[in-house]
Parts: sequence; C-alpha cells; structure tokens
Amino acid sequence: MQGLKRVPLNSVLVKPAGPDCNMACTYCFYLKKASLFHETSKHRMSEDILEEMIRQLMTQSGDNVSLGWQGGEPTLMGLPFFEKAVELQKKYGSGKVVGNGLQTNGILIDDSWIKFLKEYNFLVGLSLDGPEHIHDKYRRMINGRGTWSRVAEKAEAMLSAGVAVNALSVINDYSVNYPEEIYGFLKEKGLDYMQFIPCVETDPEHQDEVAFFSVPPEKFGNFLCKIFDLWIGDFQNGTPTTSVRFFDSIFYSYVGLTPPECTLMKNCGVYVVVEHNGDVYSCDFFVDPEHKLGNIKRGKLIDFLNSAPQKQFGRSKSILPEECRICPWLQYCRGGCLKDRTHDPRNRGHNYFCRSFQLFFQHAHETLCQIAEEWKANRAQEEVLHGQDQRQAKVGVSKKPGRNDPCPCGSGLKYKKCCGRG
Repeated sequence: MQGLKRVPLNSVLVKPAGPDCNMACTYCFYLKKASLFHETSKHRMSEDILEEMIRQLMTQSGDNVSLGWQGGEPTLMGLPFFEKAVELQKKYGSGKVVGNGLQTNGILIDDSWIKFLKEYNFLVGLSLDGPEHIHDKYRRMINGRGTWSRVAEKAEAMLSAGVAVNALSVINDYSVNYPEEIYGFLKEKGLDYMQFIPCVETDPEHQDEVAFFSVPPEKFGNFLCKIFDLWIGDFQNGTPTTSVRFFDSIFYSYVGLTPPECTLMKNCGVYVVVEHNGDVYSCDFFVDPEHKLGNIKRGKLIDFLNSAPQKQFGRSKSILPEECRICPWLQYCRGGCLKDRTHDPRNRGHNYFCRSFQLFFQHAHETLCQIAEEWKANRAQEEVLHGQDQRQAKVGVSKKPGRNDPCPCGSGLKYKKCCGRG
C-alpha cells in the first residue's frame, strides 16, 4: 500500500441492531442478512463494540466526521444506547464536528426520542413512501397491519419540534405510477427534502428474474422526468424550494464538482459498514462473506477502508461494458450503483436502471445545463463581491487616517470633511 494515496476516514455506516426490524416490508433486502449472524436470533451492538468503533472513528478521522445509523431498525437499540453514543463522541471527538444521521421507520419514535434528536441535531431519514395506499402497499408490520398512520404522525411530531427530517421513499412497481401524488403529499407534510430510492431485487423463487415488486426501468425513468418537472416548477427566483437528492447530487457534475452520492462517483468504496458485532464490510448492499473486511476488535477502520480488497471493490464500479463507455451520459451517471448490475442476470452486468438514466438525461439535460450556467455566473459574481468585502475589511482594520488625509471611502474629500466629521 506504500505510495498509494490513502482514502480519508470521513464516515461510517452503522448497523447497531443488525438486520432486526419491527416491520416486515415486502421489498426489504436486509432482513435476510440474519443468516450471516446465526449465533443468536437477536442482534444488538454491545457497549464495548460501540465504544471501540467510536474511539477508532474519532482518532483516525479528520476534523469532520459522520455516522449513519441504519438497520434493520436502529431504534430497536433504545434511546439510552444513542445517548451513550453521543457521550462517547464527546469523550473521543474533542474539537471535531460530528454529524449523526438516523434512518428509521419511525414506529418507536416518541417525545423522548424527539427531544434527543433535536438537542443533538440528528438528521432523520424517515421511511415514508407516500400517501396511505402507496405506503401500506408493502410497508407493513409482521402481522400484516399497515403502518402509514403511525409513521405520518411521527413525521408531523418531529417536524413540529424542529427536527431535521428527510423523506426516504422507495419506488416500486406500484408507487412508480404516482409521482405527482407522492411529491405533493411530501410537500404538504412539510417534507421538503426527498430521496426516491428505486427498488430492484432478485426473485428468490426464480433466480433468473427480478422480484415482482421491482420497479420497471422505463417506468422509473418516466417517474424521474415527472418529478424533475415538478421540482423545476417549484423554483422561486431561480432557486429550488424542494430538495430531491438525486437532482442535487447530479447537479454537482454539471458544475464540475464531485457528487456527494457514491452511486454517481467514478469509483466507490469511500466508506465502510460496521455491523452490530463489529464486523466491517465494503458497502451497505454488499454485506456478505465475500466483502467482509475484518472486525474492529482485530483491526483499524482506517486500514479496512484502505485495504486491498476495499480498493478492488471501489475500482470495480468503473469496469463498464462498451455501451456504457461510449454513452454520452456516462460522465453524469457513472454507471449508477454497483448493486444494480447484479439483480437481473438478463442484463449481463449492465445497470438495471440504464434505461431510466437515459430517459431522464434526455429530458432534463438542457435544463440542467442552463441552471448550471446561471449558478456559475452567480458564483463568479459572489466571488467578486466577496473580494470587494475583503478589501473593505482591510480598510476597516487599517490605521485611522489623519484629519487631513484623503478619506478612505473614496469620496476625494479630506477625512475631516467627510467620514471624520463630528
């Protein structure tokens, strides 16, 4: 590894309750991971593992670090676990800026949770697929009961208390038909930060097909186009009033910056996943024996992140079919998420959502280019104004002029006849 640039440890994705969940969503891909941890039927991170993980993260990272708490359902750990996590962050992260994100179905959120989330500035990603008939189509309890009313209630309570909440909406074979209804519902609820997650999984009964709830690529492409039009339609004075993560991330590429979303980067492998027992994996979607990097009790997070297997995993994203390499949209989609090349064998390594991206960029490219040019022009103007402010600031801290010196405001008058009067 000597001579190679090391990837900085900026974030980890944590599964404190492993694959355990208090719901049984039809399309969930993580519940089946329980087979990897068969030593016990209940999976919970111990305080020792928690402390070792946070100690390593804080001592091996830079000034800014983030933790994403996911599952399964992380709130199964109980509020005291997260209070302890914050306590340990303070203990080991003196002087660092620490961000916490909690992805939750919201079922266990109560007033105590809300107070804690608000006090420590947790960003909550709430799984809410849309109105009742859309959300309850697949997001149900183990006994089959719907969950929409409780989740919608928790969303309102958190927003009312000032908790930062993003809506995470899974787009499946049913919800893909209702872009206007979903977007309008989330806006009405005050959930102006939205993430639309396309669903595709392999059918467990027919391994050569995708599961019935998977969203068809062309339909998802049309869904994105409609959401894009709604997003653009809500601009005020050239500025978006809602945030759609995919559009926000894509926009980085249009202005020459690196997108914050790993699926849109040339390579992946920029973070690691820590399971409840301390096992470390390459990615949330690749928690399997092939992509296990080690365990934090026997190694360092920074070394796992920069290990040869993780480097190889990251580079595998850029190994693309010829059709992708000559595609005009490659510079923006970068082949999409690596896991979306694996669920439908009929695609032979192509991204399942390739057609979705094509339809979207054909529809949105010209508008995104225009917005990008406006953004660049505004940015250049801001830099000019900032430079003027800096020069004025220097004047403000310089030695006070004499009464007969020229006034520093540029009027041409003597100081005593201008700003120095009185």
